Amino acid sequence: MADKLIIFDTTLRDGEQSPGASMTKDEKLRIARQLERLKVDVIEAGFAASSNGDFECVKAIAHAIKDSTICSLARANDRDISRAAEALKGGHSTRIHLFLATSALHMEKKLRMTPDQVFEQARLSTRFARNLSGDVEFSPEDGYRSDPDFLCRVLEAVINEGATTINVPDTVGYAIPELYGNFILNLRQRIPNADKAVWSVHCHNDLGMAVANSLAGVMIGGARQVECTINGLGERAGNCSLEEVVMAVKTRRDYFKLDLGIDTTQIVPISRLVAQTTGFVVQPNKAVVGANAFAHASGIHQDGVLKARDTYEIMRAEDVGWAANKIVLGKLSGRNAFKMRLTELGIQMESEAEINAAFAKFKELADRKSDIFDEDILALVMDESLTAEHEHYRFVALSQHSETGERPHASVTFAAGEVEHQAQSDGNGPVDASLKAIESKLATGAEMLLYSVNAITSGSTESQGEVTVRLQHGGRVVNGVGSDPDIVVASAKAYLSALNKLHSKIERVAAQG
Repeated sequence: MADKLIIFDTTLRDGEQSPGASMTKDEKLRIARQLERLKVDVIEAGFAASSNGDFECVKAIAHAIKDSTICSLARANDRDISRAAEALKGGHSTRIHLFLATSALHMEKKLRMTPDQVFEQARLSTRFARNLSGDVEFSPEDGYRSDPDFLCRVLEAVINEGATTINVPDTVGYAIPELYGNFILNLRQRIPNADKAVWSVHCHNDLGMAVANSLAGVMIGGARQVECTINGLGERAGNCSLEEVVMAVKTRRDYFKLDLGIDTTQIVPISRLVAQTTGFVVQPNKAVVGANAFAHASGIHQDGVLKARDTYEIMRAEDVGWAANKIVLGKLSGRNAFKMRLTELGIQMESEAEINAAFAKFKELADRKSDIFDEDILALVMDESLTAEHEHYRFVALSQHSETGERPHASVTFAAGEVEHQAQSDGNGPVDASLKAIESKLATGAEMLLYSVNAITSGSTESQGEVTVRLQHGGRVVNGVGSDPDIVVASAKAYLSALNKLHSKIERVAAQG
């Protein structure tokens, strides 16, 4: 019997710490349901004590998900632990995930605690959590840069207090694969009760080695849980990429000899959902889920693949959810067909009113675009205009004029609360003119950090454009996403979407893990 490798997804917690990637409760629920379809073993739903919003997200996900363990992060103190337990109460399968820094640098500069104080807090907080949950994970933050002797002392104590999973984070992405694998092996060999817990790895990608480090932790160190995110999402350079770890273990089972519970055909759908929700577009040459991951431009490669696929492909595109774009709906499709396709895509809406709003948007799109693909439907339901009652700013209409030799001009109509505004401006191009028109009326003073365009479907100029706008104001960074067959309209929608997030004043308390 091969060992089971546990896949712990932290897209909704650590992934959400990417600047501007914070999500609404509905968006988190939608992603959690798709993670359940992917058959992820553990879903870290959030950091319940960080805000009322995160508490409600963790609570909602714990009640909605039945086939994955739902986890909440908590600092090693009674308040955080109690808050996590309260959010998880009533869930089918739940876990409390404690963290406390153990490196000399973090203890001195951040915690301002002595090693003995940290040891005692780790021990007592684990005992407190174990009284509230039968499944407790402990993470020594910045564990890889911690003194091994001190780390052994702490981890032995928390296992004695009932920790069922021990996670060793490379919090700052400093590790090298062989060294990291041996670091974990050394801990497991030295700690007398190491066999009483599952060992886990959590690696950041600052040096581009998060996946390699994680797999070294598994093969050399003996870890049997990998903490990762969809598309490698996460703060700074991101986290270990779920899709890369899963497909490495699956493709090279001859070497890893590990079993996985993951339904790999759901990898591409969840990748697209996360990208469209957060506005973090997947680079074309990204392994497994990038648009070029299974493309062959070289004539020699094309010839080889046509003769025998395995000459240049080590895995099948369809095994991870890639398929030729299949037309699923058109302008003559009815509401029931649309509703059924939403269900097939793992999209659940809270009310008939939301379904009706989505269907109205679908019919509007079908009048402008003859072929509707799954990607179009995902973009449509991501469109925040479906929840206009929760928005302050709403796109209404746009007209623009642009010709060679003339300065482009745009007129944009949008609503701010109950008041409709019309604004006009010139610009260097129609997009620039449109966004300047909006800003001329609102005068938000927001700084644009990023503007990017992505085609939702490939192979046609009829494809919808998906625009991501990243704004910064008052120390906050937010992403707005807009989609439309007209790229100028998509740009205006994305800008208003970002302004809505700035206007919402929703705060997130960042946590390291």
